[in-house]
Amino acid sequence: MANRSYLYSADSLPNDAELPKKIRCISEHNWDIPLAHKLLAGRGTTIVPSMIWNPPIGIGADYADGASLLHDLLLAVGKGLEDDAEFAECVARTSAHLEKQRARYVVLETGEIVSMTGDDPAESVRLLVSEDIPDAVANAEAAVAGRNDDWLASVRADWQKHFASFYSDALYFSFPG
Repeated sequence: MANRSYLYSADSLPNDAELPKKIRCISEHNWDIPLAHKLLAGRGTTIVPSMIWNPPIGIGADYADGASLLHDLLLAVGKGLEDDAEFAECVARTSAHLEKQRARYVVLETGEIVSMTGDDPAESVRLLVSEDIPDAVANAEAAVAGRNDDWLASVRADWQKHFASFYSDALYFSFPG
């Protein structure tokens, strides 16, 4: 079984007392937290209780702003992949699913990924929130603005790694209701 990062949307963030009332499945990605998940969790980012595991290793963020940033980056990446039908299909599928699962917040579940190294999972999530996610957002913003062509070219060259996640209404960890 692969270790995965999981992405959900909800109209409230999980807290110590309860889970959000309606949790919508967005995406899961094997063996990594892909760039798309980092960007979706890149605006208004905060550490929240996990909806799956006990440590406080969930990441909550603003859905609309994160989805907008991902959309803008996909457009920029696509400017060099106009003839790539697989990329166009990935963008269309991703965009349609994100629109269908829209909510106020995105919740990124990282437990399986941050537990792979043997490091403290809570510290790994703190580093994600304080360094990795802000770095991904800064690179994406600069690329969209035309100021990060080398980074954009590297993302374009390996777009499947960054964007070709499994998007579905049901993930390995799904929630009733």
